[in-house]
Amino acid sequence: MPTLKKQSLERYLRGRFGPTATLLTYGVIGKESSQGTYKQYGYGTPVKLTFQVGRKIQSAVLETMKPGPFGHEHPADRAQAILWDYDSYGRLPRHVNALDVGAFTDDRQLISVAQAREFFVLTQWTEGASYHLDLERLAKGGRLRKQDRERTMALARYLSEIHARKRRDPALYRRRLRELIGHGECIMGLTDSYPDRYEFISADLLRGVEEACNRWRWRLRGETQRLSQVHGDFHPWNVLFRKGADFSVLDRSRGEWGEPADDVTSMTINYLFFSLCRWGDLRGPLEVLFRLFWETYMEASEDNDVTGAAAPFFAFRGLVLASPVWYPKLSVEMRQTIFRFIEHVLDEPRFDPSRVNEYCRG
Repeated sequence: MPTLKKQSLERYLRGRFGPTATLLTYGVIGKESSQGTYKQYGYGTPVKLTFQVGRKIQSAVLETMKPGPFGHEHPADRAQAILWDYDSYGRLPRHVNALDVGAFTDDRQLISVAQAREFFVLTQWTEGASYHLDLERLAKGGRLRKQDRERTMALARYLSEIHARKRRDPALYRRRLRELIGHGECIMGLTDSYPDRYEFISADLLRGVEEACNRWRWRLRGETQRLSQVHGDFHPWNVLFRKGADFSVLDRSRGEWGEPADDVTSMTINYLFFSLCRWGDLRGPLEVLFRLFWETYMEASEDNDVTGAAAPFFAFRGLVLASPVWYPKLSVEMRQTIFRFIEHVLDEPRFDPSRVNEYCRG
């Protein structure tokens, strides 16, 4: 495992922010220290840096990518993703800004790129609480508050606003659909990450999901007018709320442009997931928020066709939630419910938000 040394970090900060830059603390978020060495640092672990330039004290997050499956096997794979992060973060409203991009050398020096081995991106530090905490509270029996409704509507309207920015590029829209199926982080990367046999999940089941999703790709590939500005990984852990409905977003992924249904399904499947974890179906306050999100988004965006594009994106997110790699502690019953949802949604010509519990039943 590599180590992070204060001397190396401070040398980098002075090269980027000026000769007066002084590193005050650094370390895993919530465990920062002013000590000289951060041992056993693992690529993929965000590190918070607090430093002073002149009289100004500021904080930033140094992010890297862990080697591994899901299309991250080679250094060039990881470099591509991080360079894209740096290039695109600042163009999405409410997204934290990227301050710099650089790399580590073999001897753990941080440089600006020629001798690069592994890349990192330095992003602005933003206060806030992850939105998933709101959903956890409701799943544990918490009362539905006015603020819960306001936040759900704010997120839905935010998506309608960013999706209103369109781009005419048929080849790019088709590429994004192709990547939904074949990208290492998406459907085929996920199905390949499942064990050869896990409980009821067989190769035949996973292949059937892949084949159904590819049929959806052919169904959607002519809808190129739908190419829109997207976040690309719009789930509750990538949203930080402050007071009321004020929020920032983190870690947009994979493509600056894409299908709006990607963002809508990424968020709304989590209302379903947290409700399934508590009750085994969609009900109570989480059902209220699920329906409110869809209603608000469709009214604000006037995109009635988003339900006609949702199926393969729900399948993608469902494969994540049912995965023994990502969610090893889920019950067999939960995984079965998620796969029923995936298969039923893929079989329907259009997703109907009012039929979610029907999709989840056998």
